[in-house]
Amino acid sequence: MPTFGYLLTSEEFHPNELVRQAVRAEAAGFERLWISDHFHPWSDQQGHSPFVWSVIGALSQACSLPVTTAVTCPIIRIHPAVIAQAAATSAAQHDGRFVLGLGTGEALNEHITGQRWPTTAIRREMLEEAVAVIRKLFSGKEVSHHGQHFTVENARLYTLPSQPIAIYISGYGPQAASLAGRIGDGFQCTMPEAELVSQFRESGGSGKPTQAGFKVCHASTKEDGLRTAHRLWANEQLPGQLGQTLTRPSDFEQASSLVPESAVAESVPCGPDAKPYIERIREFAAAGFDEVYLQQIGPDQDRFFDFWESEIAPEFAA
Repeated sequence: MPTFGYLLTSEEFHPNELVRQAVRAEAAGFERLWISDHFHPWSDQQGHSPFVWSVIGALSQACSLPVTTAVTCPIIRIHPAVIAQAAATSAAQHDGRFVLGLGTGEALNEHITGQRWPTTAIRREMLEEAVAVIRKLFSGKEVSHHGQHFTVENARLYTLPSQPIAIYISGYGPQAASLAGRIGDGFQCTMPEAELVSQFRESGGSGKPTQAGFKVCHASTKEDGLRTAHRLWANEQLPGQLGQTLTRPSDFEQASSLVPESAVAESVPCGPDAKPYIERIREFAAAGFDEVYLQQIGPDQDRFFDFWESEIAPEFAA
């Protein structure tokens, strides 16, 4: 069975509430944390989007769980040299219990600087170069880099952790999984797809950790949970490249209005019955993921943590 973590959703909660959830997750027996990194929420209904690096610093003082960004985009909105500094400081604060999760991002967050949103293939090129820059800076040496997409001149990180910082790469298709295997120290995904795990391992990821996460909505009835999940996260069911190319929360709200509740019901365990949650976890375990992260949708966080402790965690304790 995998180890279990909790996903802190920056798009949905105030930074102080995210820290409170982390403390509660640790008390409930979760062993790790994911935290999302966005400039915008996906919709105005979600309502938040704090600067993730401030929250990560606060987490280092509030709990002892390892933290992974899921995921940071280092290609447009923030230069990879600045990401390297933020990650190094975070890892130093967490005494090495920090993993830098990276991906190619979405226009929703990256277009804000006015730069053109590149094609998927170019974004993968940019990510590969950004990872190379970040790894050079993690060495603590002075770095100058004049590449195809990024320039760094005479940069050096002075605050570094005592342990090397792992870089995990997210992927939702075979090309991204192959890139993760080739340049990453681990793999991140939100789909229970064994083929992607295999692609990652065959491309250089053999023996490296794999992480996956999904959302749930525990509630007094299945109908109540489904309504909340549909209201706040119908955007996750948008088809094709819409999730990468729409630029405003209002655009996502308009597109999500076409997503039926039945589509959300197929992917988000909802309601008071433990069985769908347990089955979903087992899907990810069967696909080969080493770590599985859950996130409760909506304000009923303490209800979920009680539910986890009493009905879900015991199922996997053995």
